[in-house]
Amino acid sequence: MNKPSESSLAVALRYDGENAPKVTAKGYDDVAQQIIELAQKHNVPLSENKELVSLLATLELGEEIPEALYLAVAEIIAFAYMLKGKVPKGFKE
Repeated sequence: MNKPSESSLAVALRYDGENAPKVTAKGYDDVAQQIIELAQKHNVPLSENKELVSLLATLELGEEIPEALYLAVAEIIAFAYMLKGKVPKGFKE
C-alpha cells in the first residue's frame, strides 16, 4: 500500500499482559482518524511515533509485534499504564 508522505497513519495495538502485543487496527487518512477518535472516546492513551507506526503498519491484523520492536512498544505500554495508574500483573512497587 503506497501512500503519499502527507497521509496520516494510525495503528492500534492490544496487549493482554501475557503475550506480545498484536496489531488490532491500522489505516490511512479517514480510517486513521476513526481509529484515533475511537481511542479517544474510550480513553485509550495515544502516542505519536511516526517511525514506529510505519513499522507496525507493515504487520498484518492480528499479528504479534516482532521481537525487534519489543523495547519501543514496551516503553509506550509502560507510559500508558502509568497514565492510568496501573501496574503490570505480578509487578510489585
